[in-house]
Amino acid sequence: MVIATKFTNGYRNPHGTEKLKSNFQGNHSKSLKLSVDASLRKLQTDYVDLLYAHWWDFTTSIEEMMNSLHALVQSGKVLYLGISDTPAWLVVKCNDYARFHGMTQFSVYQGNWSCAFRDFERDILPMVEAERMALAPWGALGGGMLKTSDEYNDPKRDGRKIGPQDEKYARIAKKLKEIADKKGTIITSVALAYVMHKAPYVFPIVGGRKVEHLKGNIEGLAVELTQEEVDAIEDAEPFDVGFPQSFLFFGKPYRTRYTAKDLPLVTNIFAMETPPKQQPIPPKQGERELKLS
Repeated sequence: MVIATKFTNGYRNPHGTEKLKSNFQGNHSKSLKLSVDASLRKLQTDYVDLLYAHWWDFTTSIEEMMNSLHALVQSGKVLYLGISDTPAWLVVKCNDYARFHGMTQFSVYQGNWSCAFRDFERDILPMVEAERMALAPWGALGGGMLKTSDEYNDPKRDGRKIGPQDEKYARIAKKLKEIADKKGTIITSVALAYVMHKAPYVFPIVGGRKVEHLKGNIEGLAVELTQEEVDAIEDAEPFDVGFPQSFLFFGKPYRTRYTAKDLPLVTNIFAMETPPKQQPIPPKQGERELKLS
């Protein structure tokens, strides 16, 4: 078992009894100490395996936050550090500061990423590859929106339904269902497999209210997608990666597997071969192997 928790959010705000709410929110040292002490007390443990900075408060200095986090690791209350919902450039600066000063770096990034929401791929994904960080994406199942139009609008279905379904989710879900039917699995399993096929060390954050939801999530660990199937999922809804990648790759559909040999500015002048990027963990453990009852 791995125990993870976060700090930064104003966890005392709902109580309405604290006069100095700023003490309980943000990335500063006081917020960090109060939050971690409260988490350890509630969890009835002496330490946590992983502590995330929940988001960047655009106020606390990098030096203060990284020094305070490293002190927690040295104290034994925290083993590893993570960060979520923070710009890529800031994570790099934090890790650079920690590296240069012999301190603990962030080893995992958490953020919103799915086959229907690929903004993650502009800067976050290249950043974690360069920093050799793991990924813990939330929203990999699209917040309940990754269903075909018929499934989403079925009055008998249970689950989350927040207003009308965005058409892009319906288009992507249609392609997911085609692949799922071919593999004898379900849409959510393919959606989870998608993010785990995109990069090494991807550990999606998932939830569910029923045993079958859990089984579907576990089944996603065993689903193997070909590169053509990954591309087909992405082509179901075009993604604008934006400048400078759109300029460098001459506007062709962006693939995170691209290397220098796919760069027209290079290949228009001479032929080039490059090794592929580090590959994801191959699928091998799912419901079929775990034999859940």
